[in-house]
Amino acid sequence: MPVLAKFYGIIIRMYFLQSEHNPPHIHAIYNEDVAAIDFMTGEVIEGHLPAKALGLVRE
Repeated sequence: MPVLAKFYGIIIRMYFLQSEHNPPHIHAIYNEDVAAIDFMTGEVIEGHLPAKALGLVRE
């Protein structure tokens, strides 16, 4: 899974397989927390991130 960005200890990754992208989303990793986040809405599909980290990812 390629790394798209790294900032403030947050790593953003994305799968490129069609079966992994319905709906299209990114994976954000911050310390021990991981979340799949919808591209279009910014909503967490699965997992959890602390509020500050999630705000930075959405921004």
